[in-house]
Amino acid sequence: MVESRADVAAAAATGLGMVLGTLLVPRTGVQTALDAVGYALLVAGAVPLAWRRRFPLAVVWATAATCVAYYGLRYPGIFASAPVLPAVYTLVAAGRRWQGVTAALAFLAALYLVVAIPLGTARPHGGVAWNAGFLAAAVVIGTMVAGHRAYLRVVEQRAVEAERTREEAALRRAGEERLWIAQELHDTITHSMSVINVHAGVAAHLLDRDPDRARAGLVAIKEASRDVLRELRATLGVLRRADDGVPGMDGLPVLVARARRAGLAAELHVRGVPRPVPDAIGLAAHRIVQEALTNVLRHSGASAVTVSVAHRPDAIRLRVRDDGTPPGTTATHGTGLIGMRERALALGGSFSAGAAPGGGFLVEALLPVPTGPHR
Repeated sequence: MVESRADVAAAAATGLGMVLGTLLVPRTGVQTALDAVGYALLVAGAVPLAWRRRFPLAVVWATAATCVAYYGLRYPGIFASAPVLPAVYTLVAAGRRWQGVTAALAFLAALYLVVAIPLGTARPHGGVAWNAGFLAAAVVIGTMVAGHRAYLRVVEQRAVEAERTREEAALRRAGEERLWIAQELHDTITHSMSVINVHAGVAAHLLDRDPDRARAGLVAIKEASRDVLRELRATLGVLRRADDGVPGMDGLPVLVARARRAGLAAELHVRGVPRPVPDAIGLAAHRIVQEALTNVLRHSGASAVTVSVAHRPDAIRLRVRDDGTPPGTTATHGTGLIGMRERALALGGSFSAGAAPGGGFLVEALLPVPTGPHR
């Protein structure tokens, strides 16, 4: 790792300043004349600052040791402790406050021992007191910088987390949209194609023996294909955020009539007073009945089916019962029944499907209707 030029320049400037300051500021008292060893200790105390960001703890101990050695040998000057201050600050700012405090206290204790005691007094030396004040300031400033850096890291982490959450939400919404599109296309196309398939089979069977009935089957195929095209346009309209043409409760008689034309004895029973409901509820009711009738045509072999709609003050109850053979486990857990269940549960309602008492198969759904104006 290459040390930064700024740190190297700072270390060089500190060393030069220590030497010049020691030479220019006169000192009195019993001291050793500055010699080659003294100069070497001054320079050696500044050199480790070039690595203060990479090895902050080692730099603190190195600068402190050279300073204590310098004053222990009674060399003059007040600048030998200068490198200890940025070293302690760097260690504390790196988030290692207690290591910095411990090193600063150890340095002050060693400095006191080599400076005050040889003078024959236990009173704190003035230089020790000044160093204690400067080191306290370095610790405080380093703590503030460390707190600010920690705050910036938290803010950056939260920004990254928020971006990741937005991406996950977008992917989840996209997945939900894909499932909704698949369910809409399944409900629309499967029902209509089942009706078309039944009428096509009847028309092919009666084409030579009873052309009139075969013609009626072809007319029914035309109507069913027209209906599926209309519903596909409505589905695409919803994808384009167009609300017109979305199937709803008023389309239930059409579904029952279509099943009747396919050869079922289909009936629609309505109880209660119909009232406007939210588009989501009307669409869910339409799709549930549509899929239930599709299953009757495709799987049950039934000859009759009854669709019951009960309008309650707070909900709509749907019941589709046929007289066919109840489907097996595989059919019960097929895509159609799963889709019906998901539609009901998504609106806070309930759904059940299974063998009906007395024979046949019963699909039942309860769709809550909130109070207030709807659109």
